[in-house]
Amino acid sequence: MKVIVAGATGTLGVPIVQQLMAARHTVVGITRTNEGADRLTRLGARPIIADAMDRTGLLRAVRDEQADAILHEMTALRKAPAGHGGMAETDALREEGTRNLLEVARVVGGRRFVTQSIVFGYGYRDHGASILTEDSPFGQTDGRPFDAHVDAMVSTEQQAFHADGIEGIALRYGLLYGADAAAVVRMLRKRSLPVARHGGQLPLVHHEDAAAATVHALERGRSGHAYNIVDDTPATFRELITGIAEARHAPKPLVIPGWLLKLVAPYGGVVLGDVSMRVSNAKAKQELAWAPRYPSFRDGISSGLEP
Repeated sequence: MKVIVAGATGTLGVPIVQQLMAARHTVVGITRTNEGADRLTRLGARPIIADAMDRTGLLRAVRDEQADAILHEMTALRKAPAGHGGMAETDALREEGTRNLLEVARVVGGRRFVTQSIVFGYGYRDHGASILTEDSPFGQTDGRPFDAHVDAMVSTEQQAFHADGIEGIALRYGLLYGADAAAVVRMLRKRSLPVARHGGQLPLVHHEDAAAATVHALERGRSGHAYNIVDDTPATFRELITGIAEARHAPKPLVIPGWLLKLVAPYGGVVLGDVSMRVSNAKAKQELAWAPRYPSFRDGISSGLEP
């Protein structure tokens, strides 16, 4: 297939581009910068320089293109968001950005549309011991500032599922790790990555595993369906970061009370301290013929794939 990837130079976008090309797909990557275009060229993909939030400019940039599929992998999360404001741009990419990319799909004749979602759409809270599947309630709000982020996740999924003539698929990724290990180590050395003393169990997935699942979803996913893309072993954020520190011979993270973490990071403190969920990947394994190469973060951080 010929695939247009939006968010192609991101931490997840790069391994997706690499794995698409390894699977013999033709890749066109959308990037906003000349630097991003150069990187895509080095990867062997053809770049298009455009801003996905500028509908007119974006459609002008793709007007002579033809493609079979669109992958929406855009976020604005250059670092872990501390406050709710840090999620605003990503929320907009999931709402308005999805609308614009669906227009791209119509212009280029692409029928397949895979969009990035996330497991936090099941709710920013402690879900206890229950196992969350794709049939579990998704998108329920509770009157907190987190509602805006949940609404944005629902928006990108529902737009993809209900667009005329489009085979829409949503991937609910777990908390990604792996390709950002070098950045994590830099923050640990600066003592700028605190963790909660008592955090919840979070569904994780290595960037390379998430990229592989994305390629499988493009090729095999069912229209109108969402898939949980997580590994087999949930863990606390403290366990993950401590494991990376040990593997990379970096200082262990600063451990602080959960209430203090939420005070300095109203968004991140809740995600990393209060949220706890066990998420099933059985549907992705069965329908996408995918399984994580790294079943737990301990396998992933010792894989040697991190930069």
